Amino acid sequence: MQKTTLFTVLFVFVCTVVGSAQDWRSGIPWEKPVLVTPGVKPSDPPSDAIILFNGKDMSAWDKEWSIDNGELLCVPGKGDITTKRKFGSVQLHIEFATPAEVSDSETGQGRGNSGVFFGSYELQVLDSYENETYHDGQCASIYKQVPPLVNVCRKPGEWQSYDVIFNRPELKIENDVVYVIRPGYITVFQNGVLVINHHQLLGTTFFHRPPVYEAHEPKLPIRLQDHGNNIRFRNIWVREIPDTNVRPEPTREPYHMQ
Repeated sequence: MQKTTLFTVLFVFVCTVVGSAQDWRSGIPWEKPVLVTPGVKPSDPPSDAIILFNGKDMSAWDKEWSIDNGELLCVPGKGDITTKRKFGSVQLHIEFATPAEVSDSETGQGRGNSGVFFGSYELQVLDSYENETYHDGQCASIYKQVPPLVNVCRKPGEWQSYDVIFNRPELKIENDVVYVIRPGYITVFQNGVLVINHHQLLGTTFFHRPPVYEAHEPKLPIRLQDHGNNIRFRNIWVREIPDTNVRPEPTREPYHMQ
């Protein structure tokens, strides 16, 4: 049999098998996904985002930091700032820059230190460009819980980004005892690189003792830390997301479409 003829026979056979296959459906009554318009650039807020800082005002926050040239500047001594609105599970985008000028005395935790807090859970901000410190305290670590997978920090003064998925924990409190119904999880991309991969939070990120879950409300504010360094922030937005990927019960047994 010639090669062209054999190819034709096989092609017809494959088409016949594929054409006779039935379309399998799970029977799960999925809801139609909501239409969301993405930003022009990945860092731009999509249409359903809640803008926390757009370079113009601080109306989303409980108090003022300085605004300079569209940038939010942490001036040491003014204290942390906290969102007026409380959040549960979210997608967060935030851009930051540590001080461009670094003195010889500024090393370790004393260099470009700040933090992004989801309630009581801290994502560390630090100048970790050629700056050694304990690994679970460097930039992009979940503080005192887990270090980043890799160090992708840019040079001091250069803009960097965090894109974060935070799934809130579900807690139950009975007789002052905290029961973890569902732990929290966090995933972090720094400068477009995955650095924290669905880390299961062990509890509050303390400085002075091991993590443990403490009682708190289902929704908490987001907080930016004043740790004594001039950190700049810009382009901060958040999207509220479901706590988990809820899978509805099938309305019928899985079936094949005829």
